[in-house]
Amino acid sequence: QLQLVESGGGLVQPGGSLRLSCAASGFTSTVTSIGWFRQAPGKEREGVSCISNSGLSTNYAASVKGRFTISRDNAKNTVYLQMNSLKPEDTAVYYCAAAWKAGAWSRCRVGNDFPSWGQGTQVTVSE
Repeated sequence: QLQLVESGGGLVQPGGSLRLSCAASGFTSTVTSIGWFRQAPGKEREGVSCISNSGLSTNYAASVKGRFTISRDNAKNTVYLQMNSLKPEDTAVYYCAAAWKAGAWSRCRVGNDFPSWGQGTQVTVSE
């Protein structure tokens, strides 16, 4: 059974940076994609960024492109989300999720593609 544990959230001022980590354990050998998603209060959960198992392919939501960078260290079974130039509208609970379907990273959508989820980590961007 796959387990995903997020860490690195916190309170940061606008313009600041945070790095989130998603540590995977258990049945990781056939995972095809890992994604970062977020859910703000009163809003639907949305895809932020996804990465293929090799780390060679990535996908970003338009709202974070150029500010966030996803990467992975397969030796540590960990996926990172470096978040720079943070804005108040980035405030949300951030979740990582795993997929087994081919090409899930290219769709990076909440739904059947990503059936395994972590518990989430809160990111608050405020003065």
